[in-house]
Amino acid sequence: MHVRRFLRGFKCAAAGIIYSLKTQRNMRIHFIAALLVLGLGYWLRIDSRDMLFVFFAIALVITAEMVNTAVEAVVDLNVQDYHPGARAAKDIAAGAVLVAALNSIVVAYIVFYPYLKILFAGVLQ
Repeated sequence: MHVRRFLRGFKCAAAGIIYSLKTQRNMRIHFIAALLVLGLGYWLRIDSRDMLFVFFAIALVITAEMVNTAVEAVVDLNVQDYHPGARAAKDIAAGAVLVAALNSIVVAYIVFYPYLKILFAGVLQ
């Protein structure tokens, strides 16, 4: 019984991820960007410690986007007319995605720059 309930939780979580991917354009953009970054990391043979930072940055962006989607859904479900509190909740959730995305850009620069510098130095010589 407990195992079934435990597995149902995973099924619900997977359904949430799939729903986000199907309905949210920005989620699809983040997901495609994550795949491209991971592919670039694999191609450049990024050190496993550095890839850990990349994975955490990706997870943070995806998580923030999903929380933003959840906040928007709850606000839309409960607020029919314009309300400044509803607008603030949506803006704050979107701001969290922006902070996570900016963080991922900084992480990408710090992690990938040394590898790309070496790669382009060899190409330019």
